[in-house]
Amino acid sequence: MDIQNLQAFLLVAEEASFSLAAERLHLSQPAVSKRIALLEQGLGSELFDRIGRHVGLTEAGQALLPHAKAIVQQLFTAEQAVRDLSGDVAGQLRLATSHHIGLHRLPPVLSAFSKSYPGANIDIDFMDSEQAYDLIMQGRSELAVVTLAPVADDSMITRPVWQDPLVFMVAADHPLAGRRDCRLADLARHPAILPGLNTYTGQIVKRLFAEHRLALQVTMATNYLETIRMMASVGLGWTVLPRTMLDPGLVALPVAGTAIERSLGLVYHRGRSLSRAAQAFVAVLAEFGDTASRT
Repeated sequence: MDIQNLQAFLLVAEEASFSLAAERLHLSQPAVSKRIALLEQGLGSELFDRIGRHVGLTEAGQALLPHAKAIVQQLFTAEQAVRDLSGDVAGQLRLATSHHIGLHRLPPVLSAFSKSYPGANIDIDFMDSEQAYDLIMQGRSELAVVTLAPVADDSMITRPVWQDPLVFMVAADHPLAGRRDCRLADLARHPAILPGLNTYTGQIVKRLFAEHRLALQVTMATNYLETIRMMASVGLGWTVLPRTMLDPGLVALPVAGTAIERSLGLVYHRGRSLSRAAQAFVAVLAEFGDTASRT
């Protein structure tokens, strides 16, 4: 099995689209289709069902998927081990992060890293934290600095860097603004604007309300926290955001019996040998964490 064919297979499976996979590989769609056809020919099985515009894995494709991920991951690890023999902190580091962390947390880290290691270049991909985990799993990103998953994955190494308290917020003219005895039941009676409930942050809020047997009235959901803050500030609903995002357009809403937060931190694959550039970045990142000593 050719490694390029396996990489094409993984991208088609992830995107459920030959055209989108071709864009990411910077190839034509026929070239990607040829790679999949060669792989199917070598295995003697069709890997994808093609029904109209829908592309889905066959039973054979489902069986191949975890092995293809492991093979690609091992290849990246082997390549990195050879590169590390040079001993220099140089080359390219592939880093995945969320828009929020990239805007509010990473700038001083990136500045310090660049000054200390000018020979290293960081290629940053901005995406949802959940997507970053997938990139790490597939070996297509070396490190991720993201919202950590509520449930640990044994194949990943995670290191908390910052604790990020979450705060209920409303516009100053919201009916609940100014109340000191607000409870979750009061919030449940008003529309909410929240991070997608499939995101790690959304899951924290969803679990909190589920524990109190309360339903959420989510009228709008988006994964972009800056957009949520803007919508809440114009009175479209209450929200939950990191405390650091509280601005003059919003007021914090104390809610009895709640204290929620999320962990932001580092993620990388347990089976991957980190490059010297990645090891150096991990060390610099730790200097900016909540537990770092300051002189």
